Amino acid sequence: MNRIVLGLLCSSFLLLNITLFSQNYKNFKVSVYTRAYEVQKMEDPEWLNSTWATISSQLKVDKIYLETHRDLLIVDARTLTNAIEFFRNEGLEVASGITYTIDESNLFETFCFTNPEHRQKVQEIMEYSAKHFDEVILDDFFFTSCKCKLCVEAKGDMGWAEYRTQLMTKASTELILNPAKAINPNVRVVIKYPNWYDHFHELGFDLEYQPALYDGVYTGTETRDAVLSNQHLQPYLSYLIFRYFNNLAPSKNGGGWVDTGGMRFYDRYAEQLWLTILAKAPEMTLFDYRQMLYPLRDEWQPEWKDQVTNFNYQDFLPHPDDATMALTASHSLRIIDGIVGELGNPLGVKSYKPYHSDGEDFLQNYLGMIGIPLDIVPEFPMDDGMVILTEQAAKDPDIVKKIEKRLLNGKDVMITSGLLNALQDRGIRSIVNLSDTSRKASVSNFMINRRIIEGEESMLIPQINYFTNDSWEIISAMDDRLGWPLLHMARVANATLYLLTIPENFTDLYKLPVEVLDRIRETACKGMGVNLSGPSMVSLFTYDNGTMVVHSFNDSPVEVDLVFTEQKTTVTNLLTGERIEANVIPEVKGWGSRVLSPTKYTCRVKLPARSFGVVRVE
Repeated sequence: MNRIVLGLLCSSFLLLNITLFSQNYKNFKVSVYTRAYEVQKMEDPEWLNSTWATISSQLKVDKIYLETHRDLLIVDARTLTNAIEFFRNEGLEVASGITYTIDESNLFETFCFTNPEHRQKVQEIMEYSAKHFDEVILDDFFFTSCKCKLCVEAKGDMGWAEYRTQLMTKASTELILNPAKAINPNVRVVIKYPNWYDHFHELGFDLEYQPALYDGVYTGTETRDAVLSNQHLQPYLSYLIFRYFNNLAPSKNGGGWVDTGGMRFYDRYAEQLWLTILAKAPEMTLFDYRQMLYPLRDEWQPEWKDQVTNFNYQDFLPHPDDATMALTASHSLRIIDGIVGELGNPLGVKSYKPYHSDGEDFLQNYLGMIGIPLDIVPEFPMDDGMVILTEQAAKDPDIVKKIEKRLLNGKDVMITSGLLNALQDRGIRSIVNLSDTSRKASVSNFMINRRIIEGEESMLIPQINYFTNDSWEIISAMDDRLGWPLLHMARVANATLYLLTIPENFTDLYKLPVEVLDRIRETACKGMGVNLSGPSMVSLFTYDNGTMVVHSFNDSPVEVDLVFTEQKTTVTNLLTGERIEANVIPEVKGWGSRVLSPTKYTCRVKLPARSFGVVRVE
């Protein structure tokens, strides 16, 4: 590989020579989901014609989902039939959707799948939908939060997670799939999973057995605003969750699903669409028909709107007075469609999440936000160059044996302090004698190779103990008079076990100094041939054809370096055609001529606010 192609991509992205995938977009379909409330309104032809005219004039749509049920509202057959005919005549693919809620406004009140009357209603709704459609998607409320007396008695001595996963997996067969196929043997039934994957098992979503039962799965990739929305999900999740579900059900993951809720500004909505497509989703579903009709608001314009960014406000803001969110979606999708065809299959450092596991919830997304490209997998990766294991891995009763086997096979492992804590009494000390003392340290500075690096502010971390000369600190976190391991290593056979100490507040990872982040990224990305260097809140996405995407979630411009272990000679900006020589970082030697850092080669990527760049390595 001798050439690096670098480009910041705005609305003027080069159109790429790729095979046509769908009618309107080159690389993905675009669908609009319609709630039962709006489908029922379609009984009025004037409302249907006027609203569709508004949406279709601003957004190219390939497919529409017409919901048959939500909150005990069942759309009548005549309205449903007329709506199906209308959209087919408009050239759209038409499918159905079901939301199994009794009252969504009442803390998302779901059906009780222990109650015989509720079970009968669930089945009737499915049969009604299968009668009218050849494809039905279950919106992400096919779970149960019910703790009525019937449920408590039926649960017995089981925990809620065990009881509910068994209950909902049986309900999938007994109330959904078998009745649907009996009514319509050709019907495809797809289950859509929401974005809170680390908590699924407690509410009955069964990722171990359900994906194999259904004809397809679908992914909720909405992350909204990490601060202001209730879930506080990190933006990287829009990418990572699609990859995770893709690994759970290869070839069955139909697409990603985003709404406009809690977006705060236009870029935040666009980013969710972009990250879904960067994960190589074949279909982008926009929730929902009603939201596509929302008028645009001045308060959704960010302070950086006058800068040149990927979203390109200069092209977007001179919009018609009657413009709606459909135009925002269209503007965003055209941008990402211009480049995604150049990208290969996504790659990333594997992180093992056993079925029905939790612990250090959603931590992988925080690691993604500091520039480590990740790929969550449901099976333990024995052969990859590096694997990152969080506390979730403790769910596997054989995890210590698997870690030891990898190390003996010459493969490195990185564990978090949360996993160390969970495995202290399960044999991890037979590999390396590390222990979580249960005490906390307030640290503000860091040390690498005896050099002190000042941090922004203090943070709490677990105090980890180790035996001198049995293992070694790579990065020390310093309080007033003591230091504690932040990144630690222990050699085992021909491999290394690394410990990454996670701050008590995961977002403190974003406050780590650049030099500290760089060493963590370099270690985590061993074997990938590339790692990111620079500030946090920048993500790296890598692909198997040598392409890479670097995405900044910062509200101001930043500069980052792509650091390669092999020499690269030139950098070419796709927009300007400018060729730039790569910089060389000479190797660094320490005591006894030991190589502390090998020779590296870097190329600089300048990113405007909330923007991304694309690189091809050849």
